[in-house]
Formats: sequence, C-alpha cells, structure tokens
Amino acid sequence: MKKLSLNSRKIESLVYFLIWALVFSVPYFSQRNDNVVDWKKVIVECLHLSGYLVVFLLNVYILVPKLLLAKKYTKYFGFTFGLISLIIVINLFVQIGPKPQGQPVFNRPSTEIRPQPISQDQNFEPRREPRPPLMVFVDNFVICILIIGAGTATKLITKWLDEEKLRMDIEKEQLQTNLTLLRNQVSPHFFMNTLNNIHTLVDINTESAKDALVRLSTLMRYFLYDSARGQIELRKEVEFIKSFISLMELRFSDEVDVQLVIPDNIPEVRIPPMLFISFLENAFKHGVRYPIKSFIYFELQVNGSILDCTVKNSRHPAVEVPHDEYSGIGLKNIKKSLQLLYGDDYKLIIAENEKTYEVNLTIPLS
Repeated sequence: MKKLSLNSRKIESLVYFLIWALVFSVPYFSQRNDNVVDWKKVIVECLHLSGYLVVFLLNVYILVPKLLLAKKYTKYFGFTFGLISLIIVINLFVQIGPKPQGQPVFNRPSTEIRPQPISQDQNFEPRREPRPPLMVFVDNFVICILIIGAGTATKLITKWLDEEKLRMDIEKEQLQTNLTLLRNQVSPHFFMNTLNNIHTLVDINTESAKDALVRLSTLMRYFLYDSARGQIELRKEVEFIKSFISLMELRFSDEVDVQLVIPDNIPEVRIPPMLFISFLENAFKHGVRYPIKSFIYFELQVNGSILDCTVKNSRHPAVEVPHDEYSGIGLKNIKKSLQLLYGDDYKLIIAENEKTYEVNLTIPLS
C-alpha cells in the first residue's frame, strides 16, 4: 500500500505540473504579434500568475492535508481567507499602483487644437486606463476561489481513490482468510469420513485398507499444499476427484454404480481448489444406503469460458436417515465459498424428487 500511495502522489504532482505549465504558456502565445514576442509583458503576466500558483501549492500541500483533512475547519477557512486577502492586496498594489508624482488625476481638456503629424511607421498604442479597484478585487477573489476549489477537490478525490483501493485490498485479504477458514472446516469433515471408511476396510480387506491409506496420503498432500493456493489447475482438481471416488468405491464395492464423465482433453484453466468435493461428500453420504442399489453421477463440461459441474445421487426416502450433527456442513460451506469467490457470477441449481437428488453448478473460468 505504501508503494501505491507513493505512485499516487507522483501522478498527482505530475498532473499539477502539466496543468500549471499549460497555464504559464498562455502569456507567451498571447503576447506574440507578427512572430515577435513582447517578453516584458510575458514576464509581468507570469509574475502575476505566480501568486495564484503559490495559493494553489500552499492549499494543496499544506492547508488541505494539515487542516482540512484533520477536520480543523475553522483554522483551514481562516488561513485560506487570509491567503486570499494577501494575494488580493498584492495584486491591487501591482495592477493599480501609485500615481506618478506631478501628474494630476484629472486633466482638463485643452481648447487649443494642435494637429499632430501622423507617420505610417509610428506604432500607436492607446494608453490603458487602470481598472477600478472593485473590479480588481472581484476578479482576484473569484480566481483564487476557483483555484482553491479545484485544488481541494483534486486532493479529496485522490484521497478517496487511495482509500477505495485500500478498502478493496482489505476485502481481498479478508476473502482469502474466509476461504481458508471454510476449507479448514471442510478438511476435518472429509478426513473423518475417510478414516471411518478405512476403519471399516481393516476388518474386511487388509490389502484394500493399505491401498486406501496410500490414496489418503495423496489426498492429504493435496489438502496441505495444493489447496493452500488461491487457484489450482483444473487437471489437478480432476485427479483429486478421481482419487476421492476411488477411495469411496473401496468401501461400497458393487452396491454403488459410480459414473464419472470428464473430458478427455482437460483445458489449461485454473479454478479455486476443493470446489466440488462437498457435493461429492453429500452424494455418497446421503445417496448410498446398504444394501439398496444406489448410484452416483459426476460430470464436468467446459464450454468456452464456462465450467459446468453436475452431481446426481439416488434418494431412498423409505430408509430412515439418522441425525448427524455434521450433515450439511459441506454444502453450507460451498455456498459461502461461491458467494465470496464469484459474487453473483455463478449459478447453483439444486433439484430433487423421490428418487434423485441433483446439483448443477456453473462458474466462469479465469
């Protein structure tokens, strides 16, 4: 965030420099006549503009940060009014100035007409009368107000953009923290079910139990290393799903008809890890009843930038389901994860009837 703030200040200062460079170039272009520049007038006007530049810089770099943003409103408006008053007094003195000594304020017109010769080569420039003090005051007051207003608005907008960026960074970090907590809730539930399965296999088939332990170690590596990242290759997620289903098949054997439909060529895309495991857990948990024949169906389809996942399982309403305090944890967590990851850019449809329970998830691919 410090780097971002530093870059914002550099960009802000660069914008100020370019704007004022453009302003100070106006006298050069306005005082050109037949490709001849009146440098004396250019310098005078630039000196006049320098007063406004001082007002702008003092307001932007001192008054706004030290007083306005610190909510010291009385001091801010007091110093601002004093600064404007000082600039107006200086400009009144410079533009009006004292009258030359010995020159009357009002010259009585002479009754004697003295014709003056007119030369074609003589440059005639009419004498400018000084502007009234009230006009000078109003002009300078309005210009100072506009300059201070523009500088203050720019400073406040820059501060708001920095705060908005900081807020987004904090939300992103909070999102990652929440997802980690949700995955940590899923992992114990998954391992508890898997260990129960292996415990059952120990008494039935020792070799199958050993094979299950090997598969479990593979899944643990996935949990410890791969799932810790924010995104993972779809190929690795598919391998994890296959290992999980194989582990579950060791327990249920022929009682469950498992169908796995996955494209032969998996695209090189990345998704959040453990996105589908909760659906599969619930499918095996609630869709399999021994010794009744059951089925599990899992399908992944990639359509352009969209990933569709369908999970179906059999239902057995006639069989009483014992109460389980962990029931539904996975599904609840996956809904929270989807909301945190995709906002409203995903579609989750759950449909059920007397014989089938189906979940369809559609997410965008990065």
